[in-house]
Amino acid sequence: MAHVLSLHLYLSADASKTSPPMPLKFSKRTNKHNKSISAPRKRPPSPLRRTQKLNLEVSPHRAVSAVRLMRIEMGGAFADLLNEKGKGSGDNEMGYVERTLGFRTKDLDDRDLRLVTDIVGGTIRWRRYLDHLICSLCHDERKFRSMEPLLLQIIRIGFYEIVKLDMPPYAVVDENVRLAKVALRPGAGNMVNGILRKLVLLKETNSLPLPILEGDDRAQARALATLYSHPVWMVRRWTKYLGQEEAIRLMQWNNGEPSFNLRANSGKGVTRDDLVMQLNLLKVPHELSLHLDHFVRIKKGMQIVIQAELLKQGLCSVQDESAGLVVSVVNPQPGESIIDCCAAPGGKTLYMASLMDGQGMVYAIDINKGRLRILRETAKLHQVDTVITTIPADLRVFAETYPMKSDKVLLDAPCSGLGVLSKRADLRWNRSLEDLEELKILQDELLNAASKLVKPGGILVYSTCSVDPEENEDRVDAFLLRHPEFQIDPVDAYVPPDFVTERGFYFSYPVKHSIDGAFAARLVKT
Repeated sequence: MAHVLSLHLYLSADASKTSPPMPLKFSKRTNKHNKSISAPRKRPPSPLRRTQKLNLEVSPHRAVSAVRLMRIEMGGAFADLLNEKGKGSGDNEMGYVERTLGFRTKDLDDRDLRLVTDIVGGTIRWRRYLDHLICSLCHDERKFRSMEPLLLQIIRIGFYEIVKLDMPPYAVVDENVRLAKVALRPGAGNMVNGILRKLVLLKETNSLPLPILEGDDRAQARALATLYSHPVWMVRRWTKYLGQEEAIRLMQWNNGEPSFNLRANSGKGVTRDDLVMQLNLLKVPHELSLHLDHFVRIKKGMQIVIQAELLKQGLCSVQDESAGLVVSVVNPQPGESIIDCCAAPGGKTLYMASLMDGQGMVYAIDINKGRLRILRETAKLHQVDTVITTIPADLRVFAETYPMKSDKVLLDAPCSGLGVLSKRADLRWNRSLEDLEELKILQDELLNAASKLVKPGGILVYSTCSVDPEENEDRVDAFLLRHPEFQIDPVDAYVPPDFVTERGFYFSYPVKHSIDGAFAARLVKT
């Protein structure tokens, strides 16, 4: 949560561990089309130029959503809340629209911003389901596969608005047709008109062409993957570990509207009562966390919180309770020396530091110098910079080079992120079985390195934001075989009983606990 103004870094603060911190096998793929969706120039267009390219007939939220979906699919944006910088980001998004489509629409108001958030997140979550419908109505898979990116996004938006948002169907048809005609050409508008009208008719007669859940395990997995819009490999994996009914419940959770947690910044002297008072003044509905004293849960109103600058002032941070409970497993105490491996963007680092009453030190190690710089800036804002030292380094190299030993070591490892799919809508489409195998190798390497930094009698905490046992319990078991000097220290003294597994690990499960999925093992060096 290193950037207090950016919700995409909130999502990264616990879910960004879903990407490895070292530029080895996991470097981000580049796309040859990225130039067409690059960031707009910082110099604003002249008023004359802006007026010449202003189109008041095109719906602003649909234009922004279509361009943003293109950027996300091509790797140029995060699939998170649009209004990540408060009131100014609407104009920023309109800059992308002008650069990509050649015109601007009227400015986005608050309702437009909320719609963009709903449409972008929902369209990404339901992409496989929507594409199945689109392909069925095209009656030609080759035609669907060859559809140009912008046209496909416009059609996906229309399908999502009609099928999942239940918007007035013919208004949806008219406005998406208008966008296609202006942004592309009249023929594209005619195609959008035809396919959306087919969809409206099928929906009104309750005859959408959906797959039937029948056949062998593979056939049923394919049907479930379409009906609940997840990759087939993920459905098969969860069916294997959880059973079909529980796999369906997990997918339903992932497709639901996510809730968010705010953590009162105790390092700055802000109590949860102070935060609640601010939320009451802003009329943001909220609930107190049942598990953590500093946390408040909100379902609606995140944009209000951002625009009121509660994050910018450092009064609170956006952090899921599942991540806060990992810190509880670490149980940081004043005066201790703690190493946070793969720390950036620093959500857990900041929380641990806030609990240390200005005594002791948290050493934040990460290979990404830029994100460590942001962490340092945020630590100053949160008034915990005196107990945080950042170390730019590859953990594996650092552990071999420096004989540093600490009371506690937290390895919040890069992982698949299968526990945070409700917030990271795009992550399900950016993961594969091959990624999991490579991540398991990396997790083992990082665990070996982290173990060298623990002093005798000290604690090593291994955590992920995954619900997959091969990234969680299996990695701990493999580690203990390699390192018999460590043994499991049950977490029941640090987290509520409902989160403690039979073997003494911490595990939060989205369907059961209504928070992100996470895992942590507390290991003591004997």
